[in-house]
Amino acid sequence: MNETEELVKRIAEGIQEKKGKNIVIADLNGTDNSICKYFVICEGNTPTQVAAIADSVSDYVRINAGVKPIAVEGLRNARWVAMDYSDVMVHVFIPEDRVFYNLENLWADAHLTEIPNLD
Repeated sequence: MNETEELVKRIAEGIQEKKGKNIVIADLNGTDNSICKYFVICEGNTPTQVAAIADSVSDYVRINAGVKPIAVEGLRNARWVAMDYSDVMVHVFIPEDRVFYNLENLWADAHLTEIPNLD
């Protein structure tokens, strides 16, 4: 497992710490014009849970992988929080915004991996 794959794994674990649901990892390595190597997409039921998931990812990845996000956007409304880890972008949505933006299908040739919910 390379460094980026390890980071993706730690991000997913941080999401699960706060019961983030419907985690999808989009592998963008084989796609043209992608801004990063992976998208990690998930959802929380409320803006409060979305913010808690984002905080958990930040703390968990810093503690377990020694990496901090370059930027975090969207915490004010916490309907869609985007976290930039350079090669990995994390997107934490409330369900209706996730459906609206439909990031999973933005790159048709991306390989998608679904992580089962813990409960």
